[in-house]
Amino acid sequence: MASSGKPTTCKDAIKRWEECNGGADASTATEVCLDFQWLPIERMDNSLSVLGRCEHLSLSTNMIEKIAGVGSLKCLRILSLGRNQIKSFAGLEILGDTLEELWISYNAIEKMKGVTALRNLRVLYMSNNLVREWNEFTRLQELPNLQDLVFSGNPITETLELEQWRVEVTRRLPNLAKLDGEPLVHTIAEEVVQAPKNETPS
Repeated sequence: MASSGKPTTCKDAIKRWEECNGGADASTATEVCLDFQWLPIERMDNSLSVLGRCEHLSLSTNMIEKIAGVGSLKCLRILSLGRNQIKSFAGLEILGDTLEELWISYNAIEKMKGVTALRNLRVLYMSNNLVREWNEFTRLQELPNLQDLVFSGNPITETLELEQWRVEVTRRLPNLAKLDGEPLVHTIAEEVVQAPKNETPS
């Protein structure tokens, strides 16, 4: 266990998880939840390498600032890092071939650099971050498999009415099927763009 007053280490958190799961062996587990540790985890490190068979790893609600220690998690498909203090996607590049879902809402990400390495990403939940520029948002165009995006609560969404926001996202991400929990109807964007062309001058 972590000493009183010191942040919980990943090693300590994994040990707790094993104890709370009846002595389960974390090295063979496909799903491991290290959420809401007390005291919170502040650093991801190579102790996570023991989770070699993990497909779904959750480290939400801690105080993590940087993503690290996931390089050997070759089976990882879902990574949950919501409610931390993460500022960038750095550290995820090595998961580019395997990661399918990234849950990273309620963090401090302003720049989208690095997200383009996640070429197999289907689901990205990153509400309540700090993205405010369209040129950052459009990096998502380089994710051909992205289907489900949650982006509400970022400053960029606050400058538009809800329907206008949905139209703009649809125009930029034509393959997206779901935005902020709601299905997208792509004909909306097409009609908005094409309507003026179909009008007959009076």
